[in-house]
Order: sequence, then C-alpha cells, then structure tokens
Amino acid sequence: MQMTSMRAMLVAGLVVAMYGAALAKLPPAPALTDVQKQEAAAKKSAADAKDKTELTRAQDRAAQNYIAAQRAKGVTVTPQLPLGDAAASAEQQKTPSTKATPEKAMAHSPPKK
Repeated sequence: MQMTSMRAMLVAGLVVAMYGAALAKLPPAPALTDVQKQEAAAKKSAADAKDKTELTRAQDRAAQNYIAAQRAKGVTVTPQLPLGDAAASAEQQKTPSTKATPEKAMAHSPPKK
C-alpha cells in the first residue's frame, strides 16, 4: 500500500513538472541581420518562383488532358490563352478610348434631325 501511494505521488510530480516545462516561455529569437534578411528574401523569392512554375506546369498538364479527352469524344476545343500584363496593356494602348472623344463617337449626344 505504501509503494502504490509513493508511485502515485512520483507520477503526479512528474506530470506537474512536464506541464510546467511545456508551458515555459521560450526566449525571443535573435534579431536578423541585413545579410540574413536578404538571404531569407532570396530564398522566399526562389521558392515563390518554383511554386509558380510548378503551378503553371500542372495547369498545362490539366489543359492538355482535357483537350485530349475532348478530342477522343470528337469535340473540337480551342484553348484561349490568358493575356499577360504586358499584352493587356499593349492591347489597351492599341484601341482608342471613346472617353477622350465623346463628341466624335456620339456617345452622349442624341442624333441630330
């Protein structure tokens, strides 16, 4: 009987000690130097570029699988490529804006009789 209560007390003490250690506050991380910040930014940039490349490849594979499946069914699929930022801005520059010349476009005036 005496040994059982001693074991229980020992286990209870260990639980309390482990609980205290689990809740102990860790010291703050040391501040990063400029070199370390640049390295971290370079790593993040490289990882983002890799993720973007992998996503693009996966989307291309999915599109090719879809097109192949539709062709097997006898359906003609015409893929539409998205316009990039440079292509979109170039497209906008090519088309004249009617906002600058509303009189010429007769955008706001009723037809003359």
